[in-house]
This record gives sequence, structure tokens and C-alpha cells, in this order.
Amino acid sequence: HRVIGSDGSLTGYGGGLWRKEWLLGHEGHAIQRRLML
Repeated sequence: HRVIGSDGSLTGYGGGLWRKEWLLGHEGHAIQRRLML
């Protein structure tokens, strides 16, 4: 779950991106959110 895109964005995770975001935040990592349209 610690792998992120080269631009700092979240990429695929089998447990779901919401869970990956939670895990990274729980570990104290800053999350860069990007709105994709």
C-alpha cells in the first residue's frame, strides 16, 4: 500500500483506494489529492 504514482497520486490497490488512503494517513504520510474528470 506504500507505492504511489511518480506525481504523488494514489494508484491502484487491491483493498481499494479509500483503504490505501486511510493506511497512508494512519502511518503519517501526506496525501496529495487530485480530482480526475
